[in-house]
Amino acid sequence: MQKILAQCTHRLIQAPMAGVQNEDLAMAVCAAGALGSLPAAMLSHEDLNQVLARLQAQSGGRPYNVNFFAHVPETVSEAQTAAWHRVLQPYFARWGVNPDAFPSAPSRRPFDESVLPLLHRYRPAVVSFHFGVPAAPLLAAVRETGAKIMATATTVAEARFLVQNGVDAVIAQGWEAGGHRGWFLDKNPHHQSGTFALLPNIVRAVSVPVVAAGGISDAATVRAAFALGASAVQVGTAFLLADEAQTSPAHRAALQSSAAEYTAVSNVFSGGGARGVVNGLMRDLGVWHDDALPFPHAAAAVNALRRVAEAQQNFDFTPMWAGQNARLAHSGSAAHIIARLMD
Repeated sequence: MQKILAQCTHRLIQAPMAGVQNEDLAMAVCAAGALGSLPAAMLSHEDLNQVLARLQAQSGGRPYNVNFFAHVPETVSEAQTAAWHRVLQPYFARWGVNPDAFPSAPSRRPFDESVLPLLHRYRPAVVSFHFGVPAAPLLAAVRETGAKIMATATTVAEARFLVQNGVDAVIAQGWEAGGHRGWFLDKNPHHQSGTFALLPNIVRAVSVPVVAAGGISDAATVRAAFALGASAVQVGTAFLLADEAQTSPAHRAALQSSAAEYTAVSNVFSGGGARGVVNGLMRDLGVWHDDALPFPHAAAAVNALRRVAEAQQNFDFTPMWAGQNARLAHSGSAAHIIARLMD
């Protein structure tokens, strides 16, 4: 992994951010001398093939990262679904949404062997995983493509598990981080640490490079991460206002307002814990609801409400992922943002 980082001008990795970016941001980050990332968990095989072809053609031989989810989908019973729909029934009635009419198939799929031909065809320098790693045979097959493998840890125990399973680098995701928590062994929020407590403990516990993620939003936090032993930093929220990002106008406005001062880890959008700006649904239901279906099943009903509400400029059902340092984000090109962070 150190050799990959050495090919970059900056020891900075752009966090993969499904829903707010495509290959344009990844390519711009690569062109600026950092490691661009492509989120693949919500792409069909056809779309992933097209995106990787473009990324490969325009990356100029620079390394890039392709990110996948490694969660094990839980089976959801009719009783669980009915309980979640009862919670949302007042919103179904208000917005005229029929809970029997929208697809229930998860919008986020875990990595499987069907993706391997694409990895062999395009051979990305780095493949990363969120929510653990795939089973050993799949992970070995990824390694056969020549890719270096990174994965997210939110605790020291998770970091040790990942190294025991052969990853080349660990992403230490602190509690401050925006978007979905990468937790997979222990989902107790009381056992989670902030980046600058988690990072040095993981550095001491493992022998592979450690990437700091969470709250890395300006030059001072970058310097702090390196001082605590990070081999690189991974940055997500700071790129949400990038010219090349697909962040919606409403999301951009929220990030540049006082609303961004209040973020919380919530399960009401997807069923998985994810940090975002507190909005109407989170205020109404509480940031954590016991009846929310497990990740990623809760999203189907909320997404149906989101589509109807957004058409009327209501964003109560729109997740606006952001880390706790969101107010430090600045607009501009990806190159400008990287220069500011690495100053």
